[in-house]
Amino acid sequence: MTENIFLFVPNIIGYTRIILNLISFWYMRTDYVTTSRCYTLSIFLDAFDGPAARMMGQETKFGALLDQLIDRTSTMCLMVGLSYFYPKQMFIFQILMTIDIVTHWINWHSPRVRVIYSHKLLDPASNPILHMYFTSRPFVDCMCIGNEIFYISLYLLYFTEGPKIRFLSYSIGLWRLCLYISTPVALVKTGISVAQLLNACQKMATLDIAARM
Repeated sequence: MTENIFLFVPNIIGYTRIILNLISFWYMRTDYVTTSRCYTLSIFLDAFDGPAARMMGQETKFGALLDQLIDRTSTMCLMVGLSYFYPKQMFIFQILMTIDIVTHWINWHSPRVRVIYSHKLLDPASNPILHMYFTSRPFVDCMCIGNEIFYISLYLLYFTEGPKIRFLSYSIGLWRLCLYISTPVALVKTGISVAQLLNACQKMATLDIAARM
């Protein structure tokens, strides 16, 4: 019997994330509670599709592509919303969206040009930070989660400071505190994305030079 790839559990998780993202996008301008809950739940589910695929033997190229597209479009649409709420910073968000899309696009395609199974398989001589990013699960999780917390906190701050956190005589809103803590992570994540882009371009250029010799 032919298996129905589209009904594999990891892909069903992906479809659920799409629905949650669409709900969050629809309410983004008017209901920050619904938006933040649906968006955060979508991010939470992202941690389960990969393990589910490996545990159930349901790893597919379609599932990998679906996961990538959901990740990229969700972050991009959130930044579109941030451009709406923070119009003076629109250019910054446009640059960040460009870096995110271009980096992941070229990293997705460059392994196929080089006949490598995954863009995460780097040789030992590669950039050590990139090597750690692609081989250390705790590090990559910290970067990705911290980056998402940065954008979500920035979104929530447009509407509210959040619950007050008191420390001695100081008081600060929870979302502002999350923004301050996650800002360094978001900056490092952006730097890693640029390094990924340069690394992939260099690898492809090396192949082009070899092919022309």
